[in-house]
Amino acid sequence: MDRLHLDQAAVATVCLTANDGVELVGHLWLPTAVEQIGTLVVNPATAVKAGYYHRFARYLARQGYAVLTYDYRSIGASRQRHPRATRGIDKYAWGAYDCDAALRWARQAFPDLPLDVVAHSIGGLLVGLAAHGKHVRRCLTVGAQYAYWPDYAADRRRWMWLRWHVLMPLVTAILGYFPARRLGWHEDIPAGVAYEWAFRTARLEDSYAHLLRRGDDPLRHFPAMTGEILAIGLSDDPFGTPAALDRLLGYYCGAKRTRIEIRPGAVGAGAIGHFAYFHDRFEATLWADALRWLRDGALPPRALVYPFPASENDGGTGHDCAQ
Repeated sequence: MDRLHLDQAAVATVCLTANDGVELVGHLWLPTAVEQIGTLVVNPATAVKAGYYHRFARYLARQGYAVLTYDYRSIGASRQRHPRATRGIDKYAWGAYDCDAALRWARQAFPDLPLDVVAHSIGGLLVGLAAHGKHVRRCLTVGAQYAYWPDYAADRRRWMWLRWHVLMPLVTAILGYFPARRLGWHEDIPAGVAYEWAFRTARLEDSYAHLLRRGDDPLRHFPAMTGEILAIGLSDDPFGTPAALDRLLGYYCGAKRTRIEIRPGAVGAGAIGHFAYFHDRFEATLWADALRWLRDGALPPRALVYPFPASENDGGTGHDCAQ
């Protein structure tokens, strides 16, 4: 185990085995100078390596959390083959198998401590696809949605639609995978992930209709997640708009859901967008607020709070929580 004395945290590489036998690479960050108060799993965004969140993981470990970061199959350290050679990898697999493996490992490693999650972007969807999502006490999501293009910010929608819903599937069809790394857009992604993003519909039920036809209900685990969800939206995030966050929150029917909006100026920043929340310049502000909510359930003081749902159904997302 590699000791990081300056950070008062320790990190070890761990192997996570999904229920379909696929092995994933994770890193476990442990507190060394304070008593452990809980266990936390970090779910990355699409095509983003787990290493992007390691500064955040070290911070939480210094505060008393055992933090598990991991890469989805075909991403980062969990990439075993070229994405062109992969078959059957999509975001459903990332949730039902990979996220589930991480939650199962964390619960088995620390059975007597509360299990929490921090989920970025698509990572917020994956908790609901995982059977072990029912064990999560608190889930803090950042810009979490599932990329339905009409939910993108209006002033960026046309360009984002062309980029992710025209260019991406076209290039993927030609090459057999999406070469995001070559284009400077994070990690390469398998065709299944790219197509699922590109052709996502308004309702998960419709996007996963092929699973329903074979008798596999991809939504069956969402109601079992009965913990708390704090859905963080950044006012300048073109992906994580209020409509996008609400659309995803509508599926967590059994959870206590709260959506908040943070404006960059409230934390002395010119911009935050979809990714900068996890930059360590926000340790004393955004990260400290996240810690207080995860540890104590205290809402961030610098945020606008929107209880969810706003009405008796799903807040207008088109999904019936009673189902």
